[in-house]
Amino acid sequence: MQKLLRLAFVLLTTATFAQAGHIMQGVGSVNMSMGGAATAQPLDISGALQWNPATISVFDSKIINFDIGTFFSSPELSSSLPAGAMGPGTPAVSGITKDDRGASPMPALAFVYGKEGSKHTFGVSAFGISGFGVTFPEEANNPMSPTFNPTLNSNPINYPQQAGGFGHIESDYMLLQIGLAWAYELTDQFSIGIQPTINYAALELAPNPTANPNAAGYPTSDNASAIGYGAQFGLFFNSPSGIKLGASYKTPQKFDDLEFTNTYLDNSTSKNSFNMDYPAILSFGVGYSNETIDLALDYRYVDYENTNGFAEKGWTSTASVNGFGWKNINILSVGLQYKGIEKLPLRVGYTYSSNPIDSELAFFSIPATAVIENAFQFGTSYPISDNFKLNGVFHYGTSGGKTEGEMLSPLAVTPTNPYGAIPGTKVGYEMTTSMVMLGITYTFSK
Repeated sequence: MQKLLRLAFVLLTTATFAQAGHIMQGVGSVNMSMGGAATAQPLDISGALQWNPATISVFDSKIINFDIGTFFSSPELSSSLPAGAMGPGTPAVSGITKDDRGASPMPALAFVYGKEGSKHTFGVSAFGISGFGVTFPEEANNPMSPTFNPTLNSNPINYPQQAGGFGHIESDYMLLQIGLAWAYELTDQFSIGIQPTINYAALELAPNPTANPNAAGYPTSDNASAIGYGAQFGLFFNSPSGIKLGASYKTPQKFDDLEFTNTYLDNSTSKNSFNMDYPAILSFGVGYSNETIDLALDYRYVDYENTNGFAEKGWTSTASVNGFGWKNINILSVGLQYKGIEKLPLRVGYTYSSNPIDSELAFFSIPATAVIENAFQFGTSYPISDNFKLNGVFHYGTSGGKTEGEMLSPLAVTPTNPYGAIPGTKVGYEMTTSMVMLGITYTFSK
């Protein structure tokens, strides 16, 4: 099973980057173009399978969706030290490091089996539903360089570990979720759905703050993986007047521990484990449809505060990091599809997400800066034939400002300074994202 999941993971989640916390705001071209709203408005099978399995009851054919997108992100990491921090008489230093990761592919695959007149509808999906990743190179203008000039751009958080920074900072986290859905029509207007899920996650960190440091600093980890399980349940009401209501609950996805093999700067090695689950998500949706428009509005509540890896915060007694310390977040998604142009529906979507990161804990989330507050989407579809339909979307997102706090050190922890904040220092990050995605929907002939 793990080998099969690993293969699917490689094929379907070469790279995935989150938009709301570390959660993808939507799946596939159509759902993304509606801002991710689909709990009560199943315009396509991918959005239906991702946000409410009960809604696949509206599909009475065999349908397959495949989407592939190119995702660009531009995180910036900044930090500063006050005057005198590097010795008596030394000036204040500050700098910005730009991410150099480049573009990443984003695929999604879904299939639904429905039959006209049947109360049962089935579906299967393989989605990259979560991820984060950064690549911040080591600061070249650092105190160990013979040409060091503190009056120029010099980012202390990216100084070599021997000079008190983290050096090269890189992270890769990806989560593939495979779901098997079943929906049942209790009446012509009301459906229920259930979707067991199995997940495969992988995480790589450089340096790895979940491991204990040695005299040389924090180590670099290998790529550790884990299997997780969970489920999703949904309700869907579809009235003849065009008003639709939906609700779904995705349980926490419980994972095995990530088992890291670490290599330190002095070439010594160690092993450590870290547990990081996927949070429970409660979704409510309202939809409305007539001959001209489809409107969708979703609200989601994401429970980070009861999720392993995100609930914990601070330092352990051996100077490793307990967890991210994220807060619960609220997500609002709204989408509108205009059908007044023959064969060319136009969609616009907007997504808002609150920030899970407290300023006093911003330091712990340097490897996971992909938090977008405002996201805007525009998409369309075009039928190539009676069976084939081409879908597309353009996305732009922004973090809505900088997440910023003080630098932290386990050596500075005291009863009155539990996180080891270093006075006068700052560390922060902000980013924008953009994406172009294309997809094909094929409906099998009845």
